[in-house]
Amino acid sequence: MKRVQNPQICHGHSRPIVELAYSPVTPDGYFLTSASKDGLPMLRNGANGDWIGTFQGHKGAVWSCRLNSTAMLAATASADFSAKVWDAITGDELHHLEHGHIVRTVQFAQQTSKLVTGGYFQQRLRIYDLQKMDSEPATVRDVPDKIRCAAWHQNDALLLTSYTDQPGIGVWDIRTAGLVKTLATGKEVTSIEISQDGRYITSADGTEVRFWDGERLEPIKVFSQPYSVESASFCPEKGRFVAGGGDMWAHLHDYETGAELECNRGHHGPVHTIRFAPGGDSYASGSEDGTIRIWETDYALKTENGEAPAAPAVNGS
Repeated sequence: MKRVQNPQICHGHSRPIVELAYSPVTPDGYFLTSASKDGLPMLRNGANGDWIGTFQGHKGAVWSCRLNSTAMLAATASADFSAKVWDAITGDELHHLEHGHIVRTVQFAQQTSKLVTGGYFQQRLRIYDLQKMDSEPATVRDVPDKIRCAAWHQNDALLLTSYTDQPGIGVWDIRTAGLVKTLATGKEVTSIEISQDGRYITSADGTEVRFWDGERLEPIKVFSQPYSVESASFCPEKGRFVAGGGDMWAHLHDYETGAELECNRGHHGPVHTIRFAPGGDSYASGSEDGTIRIWETDYALKTENGEAPAAPAVNGS
């Protein structure tokens, strides 16, 4: 008999969680950040979800929170018309980046010292050099719509963007500030993820989970779901992808066939964000209910093989 998985439940946020992001593996392990409408982005141990600290200083909802490749710096994007850069060890604010309207997304480049921000109503990408913060940021101004997501790609030469009211993923060359191409989707893209090796791009739009060739920027496959998909994440090492959305469940799928392997229930609101941990042994989901739940990827396989399920851990701030 298949056992129901009891995830690790991470409390601490008082309002919906809108973005989760894992750091790469560092000498100190890996970490998980969460952005929430409560305005208090948090840092956690990525392996067990234990709370480490809260970045305090924003005066509005925080839409995005990211760590750099060494997990030494954090960046946040907020509805208070600002982005901030933090010391992820001490929690101190290092830079306050004023914007003219809501900042929706922020992300560190992986191989350079750059940081990108983008947001609502100001249809531009701002690219900051963290080693030259006294200088004005470079900008990409011809973005056709309000920006929802941004992701660095191909050795930080390209930026992938999605929009609030327009389908597709824009591919921008930051060297020329020009649009290279648009990856066509049926609906507005609510989630973009690039695999660590850059070989795969995973996106969610409407009821579709799409996979793209990261080098050729061409579609590989698409799987339709019977619910609205807000976020999706792919683990090439496991050959699995996860998706979450309006039905409040965390779905685990086989990448080759799209078959659903597990449907994990427990959230009490839509799943706005879902991401695999490095290596793919677990994945985290964040919901309208204000909780983060960390699920084991191979839980069903382990229990079918006779291993007793571990007692669930409840983590608080």
